[in-house]
Amino acid sequence: MDVLLILTNCPDEDCAGTIALAVVEARLAACVNILPRVQSIYRWQGAVESASEIPLLIKSTAANYAALEAKIRELHPYELPEIVALDVARGLPDYLNWVAGETIQ
Repeated sequence: MDVLLILTNCPDEDCAGTIALAVVEARLAACVNILPRVQSIYRWQGAVESASEIPLLIKSTAANYAALEAKIRELHPYELPEIVALDVARGLPDYLNWVAGETIQ
């Protein structure tokens, strides 16, 4: 099984909750952690920007990545949302099996 940890940031709690609920209900993710607000500093269209954002940690599988990415893009208000997927190299086997079992394949 190829478990992924997908990261994205949302502008507010409503957006974060909407995306988290949608991807879990659609079985595109087994679990989403909504983290406390963070301050992001980034370069956008030639200027340095600063924004308060809500990070999401999304647990899914490689087989679901394309559909998960599409759902995030559909629901996310940013013109270019951060969507970064990291391969999970190791983890508790029972947990990784749970992630795979709770998502569509």
